[in-house]
Amino acid sequence: MHYHPSVHARTKPEKPAVIMGSSGEVITYGELDAASNRFAQLLRARGLRIGDTIALCFDNNPVFFALCWGAQRAGLIYVAVSCRLTAPEIAYIAKDSGARLLVGNGAFGDVFDAVAQIEPELAQLRLGGTGEHDLTAALAAMPAEPIADERAGIDMLYSSGTTGKPKGVRVPLPEDPAIGSGNGLLDLARGAFGLDEDTIYLSPAPLYHAAPLRWSLTVQKLGGTVVCMEKFDPELALQLIERHRVTASQWVPTHFVRLLKLDEAVRHRYDLSSLRCAIHAAAPCPVPVKQAMIAWWGPILREYYAGTEGNGFTFISSEEWLQRPGSVGRALLGVIHICDEHGDEVPRGTEGQVFFEGGSAFTYHNDPDKTRDATNKHGWTSLGDVGRQDDEGYLYLTDRKSFMIISGGVNIYPQEIENLLVTHPKVADVAVIGAPDPDMGERVVAIVQPVNFGTAGPALAEELKEWLAPQLSRVKMPRQIDFRPDLPREPTGKLFKRLLRDEYKAIAAASA
Repeated sequence: MHYHPSVHARTKPEKPAVIMGSSGEVITYGELDAASNRFAQLLRARGLRIGDTIALCFDNNPVFFALCWGAQRAGLIYVAVSCRLTAPEIAYIAKDSGARLLVGNGAFGDVFDAVAQIEPELAQLRLGGTGEHDLTAALAAMPAEPIADERAGIDMLYSSGTTGKPKGVRVPLPEDPAIGSGNGLLDLARGAFGLDEDTIYLSPAPLYHAAPLRWSLTVQKLGGTVVCMEKFDPELALQLIERHRVTASQWVPTHFVRLLKLDEAVRHRYDLSSLRCAIHAAAPCPVPVKQAMIAWWGPILREYYAGTEGNGFTFISSEEWLQRPGSVGRALLGVIHICDEHGDEVPRGTEGQVFFEGGSAFTYHNDPDKTRDATNKHGWTSLGDVGRQDDEGYLYLTDRKSFMIISGGVNIYPQEIENLLVTHPKVADVAVIGAPDPDMGERVVAIVQPVNFGTAGPALAEELKEWLAPQLSRVKMPRQIDFRPDLPREPTGKLFKRLLRDEYKAIAAASA
């Protein structure tokens, strides 16, 4: 069986492969296949061969799908780069990855001009560009037939740099060179999540991140339709589910929080009965938030825990989760081991670092130290998370090891405090960090984005502390609550805690 848009272009060329959420623009499988062939032809014409690397820097634009598929069928390694990065950050990823070509949306032309100043040898093509940078003209000059030497390529995606410089996750080109061969995610999508050629899939997050990109391309491998939001808006997401009779969707906990903050009347205005599967991942979901979503949408939430690295994958259905609130499920890929600081396995029920055995091999590109740090003495690999397993093998995540606060010698995980605070009706978003403290080493600081910033101040801080008091031990209680109009968060929901921690360290250093 072959899974590839080119197969569906032959059997159902008029079927929508992509529908854009706001503009309503439709790309059929026939159009997607022709455009991806033209890009593959263009890559060969530019001297790019199997195993070479390119960088793609786009917002959620329909052309992005054709470029990914063109690179995939040309046997290239394609690096999806966030269009929210600065020119030095984009230039760093392009150089670090070894990219020979940067393709981007000309709407960010000033940024790409600055990249060209930093990396003058890096060739560029831009959607909406002019002259030698004109992507549209370059594609139009190419034939729409497949290249002679098609071979399956693969992505190389970079971490978002929440704890330091972003690092590329490098995996080998697929062993099977056929462009329509299956993979582990395809098997999981068809099995645990029930996706198929009839799937209408809502993707509300930026495509340059691992899950939105890989799941959307998997839906297109199967022959389904991707409804792609240009930018997430909670009410528009509900409108799109109703309008397109969406059957499957993917979310992060931040999306759920924003959906639940909608007025009750708005939440129940739309017909969501077509939705059969709501996939979520990327961060631990606060138990009350998930309970509220299941109460609203029914037991269709299907959660997984995995990383760009592909070293393991857990899964849990709503029915299982309701019996074990807070769990991210049992392993479908790899074997879970919970280990102490020496890399030795701890008894079931004991907290420790989460490792996987037997998943896909990976390295962090140009960073042997990070690769080595992710691997313990048994050869098991970790994403840096802390958690525990129950007697039945269900995994419960505590937090990122790197986010742990040590206050007065006590280990405190911010996620627990954040999960409580975000459920308060006056809180839109929250980050909990450890700030330097001369007596305790670190003190717990909660940085809160209120629903209404006009309420920010000592009275709200006191209200939140009083509300937390019965639910949180004294050692975990925030010693300081500060307010911000917004937090530095990726559209995928990932929080840039490093920026906040660095800021508070700088304040402490300046006042020392």
